[in-house]
Amino acid sequence: MDFPQIWPHLSTSSRSWLMEHNGEPLPDDLIAEILSVTGGEQSAQWWTGPSVEGETQLTDEAVDWIETVTNDDES
Repeated sequence: MDFPQIWPHLSTSSRSWLMEHNGEPLPDDLIAEILSVTGGEQSAQWWTGPSVEGETQLTDEAVDWIETVTNDDES
């Protein structure tokens, strides 16, 4: 599942968090919500997975997509 397909299934608060904190490590509750939407799938197109520090982030591609959505919403 591509991130644009996940987006509409996320809660409003999760979408807002992603737009306000784009590029930051994901909190555990947001990771759980994303995985519940995807049925546990962690696509390499949008998911970097846990880092050495144990933080999970989205890929640059997903971050760029969210930035585009944010800019479109502000227009």
